[in-house]
Amino acid sequence: MSEELKARRERVLAFLEAHAIEFEMYEHPEAPTIDIARQYWHADGSKHCKNLFFRNHKGNRHYLVVFDCEQSLAIHDLEHRLRQGKLSFASEKRMMRCLGLMPGSVSPFGLINDGDKEVHLFLDANLRSYPSLSFHPNDNTATVVITQEMFAKYLDAVGASYEYIELY
Repeated sequence: MSEELKARRERVLAFLEAHAIEFEMYEHPEAPTIDIARQYWHADGSKHCKNLFFRNHKGNRHYLVVFDCEQSLAIHDLEHRLRQGKLSFASEKRMMRCLGLMPGSVSPFGLINDGDKEVHLFLDANLRSYPSLSFHPNDNTATVVITQEMFAKYLDAVGASYEYIELY
């Protein structure tokens, strides 16, 4: 693992520990996509999530959209549901600036790098029905499993704006 990836993961783990947020983590080979990650998932009852990073048409608003990895969303449908105007995927440069992440490692844990609070988090309301959620810890060679209660505690601690909405 590169020093940069190690530092990203360590920052997440340090944040969680500093805020007494309980979690479990397991390591696996690099998994930049859901299809690759699927082969390494543990049968722990958690819901694995897809995390997409968007910007609005003007480029002055940024959104992280999190939903069940078994679902798919068309951008047009997403635009309609989010009511934020025309959306497009944010560039790697923008992703690095706002979340400190590269494609393939995006997760809500990137919000710890959003010091200017530029990113609004949209979470699919259906995720609430699972006892725990799974995300990369800003490094796609590991998976963090976090309960709903601890995830809510994380969101409060990180101070990001977020909302649960019906995405499908």
